[in-house]
Amino acid sequence: MGAKLELVPAAPGKRLGAAVLDWLAPAVVLVVLFSLGFASVTSSRSGGFIIYDTGTLVLLGSIAVGLTLIYMFVLAGFEGRSGNTVGNQLMGIRSTDRDGYAPGTGAAFLRGTVTGAGVLPAVLAAAVVVFFKWFDSALWILVPLALLGCAWAFLVVLSSSWDRNDGLQGWQDRAAKTLVFDVTAGRNPVTSGGIQGPYSFAPLDLPPVQQVASPVAVATRTGGHVHDAVPSVSHPDDGVDRTRLRGVGQDAPIAVLRIRLDDGRDFRLERNALIGRNPAAGSGESQAQLLAVPDPGRTISKTHLHLLTDGAGVWVTDRNSTNGSAVTTPDGVRTALQPGVPSFVSPGTTVHFGDRTFTVGQA
Repeated sequence: MGAKLELVPAAPGKRLGAAVLDWLAPAVVLVVLFSLGFASVTSSRSGGFIIYDTGTLVLLGSIAVGLTLIYMFVLAGFEGRSGNTVGNQLMGIRSTDRDGYAPGTGAAFLRGTVTGAGVLPAVLAAAVVVFFKWFDSALWILVPLALLGCAWAFLVVLSSSWDRNDGLQGWQDRAAKTLVFDVTAGRNPVTSGGIQGPYSFAPLDLPPVQQVASPVAVATRTGGHVHDAVPSVSHPDDGVDRTRLRGVGQDAPIAVLRIRLDDGRDFRLERNALIGRNPAAGSGESQAQLLAVPDPGRTISKTHLHLLTDGAGVWVTDRNSTNGSAVTTPDGVRTALQPGVPSFVSPGTTVHFGDRTFTVGQA
């Protein structure tokens, strides 16, 4: 598929652009609601005392802070599962953990906390202004602190410029133990096997291989397990030396991969397989395996998934199914598959398709 093999660190400019896109809306909400709140403060005299009406300010300020916290938790949850946000998507970058997979909600939340920590003095100062009723000086106190908070956020986001590790980490990344990559200029590690990557990359088209019968139709059951009755089909590429990773002295052994369906049946995977209610190759394609999965509820498409094994794991591609597909990694992170986009999964991963699932394993 013309896959990019190299990992490219995200440039500071792209990081800054993504941060601005992600936080522009909540920042505007904070400024507008607090400004309206302070503008609504009224005063009156009673018995020689000045009484301030701060009810609207407290209400609008509470709404602003509440909405910001909710947004922050939602953003951290979304980024934690996929390494993606609206800003990251538009700027073509992804955040990951140290192994190149989705960072997790906790790490994403910590990154955001470190970046936005400069705003806390302004929030605390606003509370002090309201408590001591320093409304006449509020503008001179809060505006400089808000500007300092913005300057801190910009400094943190751009701090990757001084990182000696190829600009992979800023201050917030060091705290959260995360990395950030440019997925338009290089490989997306979240969907292609992490930092190390798979041993090969899935092609867009199925390679021409000999057609054989479905193992579902001819499988035999022994001791509660299904054993394939179909002999392995050799592939023209099997005799060609595998491309070696840099720094690796010898080829990695190719493991035998199997999938176990949620009904207990398991199958040894050939190089290519199509899974669905009644899978069939597309125009100009041929395949090594056709795995038909019963589905009385018809939640599975006729040809739902394409699997391509490379020994290290399996490339899973949703074939534009009606109900979609997803994968759940061994650490519990679930990610939806994009139709037509191969995603690399390692043994221990669960693949969801329709109402059915299977788990990738090794024989």
